[in-house]
Amino acid sequence: MRTLRELMNLSGRVALITGGAGHIGRAMAAALGELGAVVVVSDREAAACQEACAQLAGGEGTFDWVAGDLLEEGETRGVVRTTLARHGRLDVLIHCAAFVGTTRFPGWVEPFPAQTVSAWDAAIRVNLTAAFVLAQEAREALAASGKGSIILVSSMYGLVGPDLRLYEDTPMRHPAAYGASKAGLLQLMRYLATTMAPRVRANAISPGGVWRHQPDNFHQRYRSRTPLGRMACEEDLKGAAAYLASDLSAYVTGHNLVVDGGWTAW
Repeated sequence: MRTLRELMNLSGRVALITGGAGHIGRAMAAALGELGAVVVVSDREAAACQEACAQLAGGEGTFDWVAGDLLEEGETRGVVRTTLARHGRLDVLIHCAAFVGTTRFPGWVEPFPAQTVSAWDAAIRVNLTAAFVLAQEAREALAASGKGSIILVSSMYGLVGPDLRLYEDTPMRHPAAYGASKAGLLQLMRYLATTMAPRVRANAISPGGVWRHQPDNFHQRYRSRTPLGRMACEEDLKGAAAYLASDLSAYVTGHNLVVDGGWTAW
């Protein structure tokens, strides 16, 4: 029987993380790097990828980057192809890139009647369709790994509807396409878990709200609504990523790991 240290060891494996320059993606990159993986950070802008890798290089691990616009199918597939060309293998695929509440796009962060179809389409493309394209492009490499793991970053709002009372008297909004796309990721995860088995595992992580210096009235409402009494921080996602990427979860597939402080337990 292997030790826990052996089970979590990712030495010799390559991980690709879309949205890797963002807060959560960067935390997951740090986690996998600490466990020995070569981590390829991918985001839309090359400068953001470079900045993330420079920061990550101050800790443990080996980091590379590849920029790609997930609104474009060719660039989305290119992120996987470039990773394979440089590193010769792919063992872990994490899709963390997403349109979120702070994304700047016309017709996105608006009251429901003002949300546009173009914003909806773009969000679905990045949040959900890109996950399908990435998994399709990476399927052979992940299967050849023998340790292939796909992790789709969903949200608690893929499980429940938003409580809009939290947003009253704040500039914050909750676009409809966010929850719809995150719920779609959970069903895509189940599809991949069954169709890519037994050589590739597919799971999801559904975070709750993460502290981003939101308005105080929102923050207080959120904390009072959460059993653990606080919003998440990036560190809360490191263990979840390490678990699902490594052999700690070798017999886990088709699972949604909810990291929401108990929000959905009410």
